[in-house]
Amino acid sequence: MRDLYFLDESGFAPTMPTGYTWSRAGQRAVVPREDKKGRRVNVLGALAVGLHADLVWERTCGKVDAVMLLEFVCTRLARLPGGAAALDKPPAGFTRVRPCTVVLDNASAHVARAFKGRREELATIGVELFYLPPRSPELNDIERIWRSAKYEDYPKRVHTTAEAVGTAVDQALDRQRVRVKGSAANFTKAA
Repeated sequence: MRDLYFLDESGFAPTMPTGYTWSRAGQRAVVPREDKKGRRVNVLGALAVGLHADLVWERTCGKVDAVMLLEFVCTRLARLPGGAAALDKPPAGFTRVRPCTVVLDNASAHVARAFKGRREELATIGVELFYLPPRSPELNDIERIWRSAKYEDYPKRVHTTAEAVGTAVDQALDRQRVRVKGSAANFTKAA
């Protein structure tokens, strides 16, 4: 038995795209827009599928880089005590309870030497990396979570501060997490 995670990152701006709108006949629809400089929130997330379905994420106002990615995989997915710092010398006999496979695309942070170069160390603690073919986002299941969070669960389309964007992102992803866990429970009952 292995755990399977689909990992990716997504960005949320102070003004999210408007899927549709309406206005009175003959009147122009006006959609408020906020400047995104310094107020964009980036999210690194992993969708666990299968019997123990779950959604875990971490948000930042900065760029998601290879160092942050490695720390996320070590602490949130592998549950390695000490995080990425302990990767060189993991606690004696430490290995993940069940090995896992992390599916990811070829984004620059994913293929950077600081992350991909640690493949062997990750394998020793039970984490295998599986890279998708180039230009195939449809194969990464977490993409539907990002889409649904942005277009269905983002409570308000315009926010004026990075904190407001971050709170809205957490609310949207919390709703997605409940759905993910609920559909796994329903699938298990049906089986």
